[in-house]
Amino acid sequence: MTHPAILETVDALGETTLIADPARILDLCRYLRNSEKYIRLSTITAVDWHPAEPRFEVVYHLHSIETHKRLRVKCRITGTNPEIDSVTGVWRAANWYERETFDMFGITFRNHPNLQRILMPTDWEGHPLRKDYPVHGYKYSYSNE
Repeated sequence: MTHPAILETVDALGETTLIADPARILDLCRYLRNSEKYIRLSTITAVDWHPAEPRFEVVYHLHSIETHKRLRVKCRITGTNPEIDSVTGVWRAANWYERETFDMFGITFRNHPNLQRILMPTDWEGHPLRKDYPVHGYKYSYSNE
């Protein structure tokens, strides 16, 4: 598979991972859906490699029902102001996955239709799945106390 956004292809243990240019993720995802038939987005998540830089990898798991193939796409992004384009225009299922990744890792998905916390309270401080998040969390005061 060739596309200008693909920086590297890794095949290991029968699985294919594409390392992609984060600036071109939207174009790549459209290509994968339309030309390669990856019509199902299984999930989006992230990995925090703190203290390494680029700090984060945004990981997309795709599935082609027609060809019975699965594909992983990774984009490496900086820890300073981590952001990447939303793929909700390609797969509607990206909506909640991007919100969860935003909530847990603090990664902003540009042009997301409703990017707000989905698991944590709206006034929660920090992002719990970041490696530098305190083990016991920050002090949080519940409104009924």
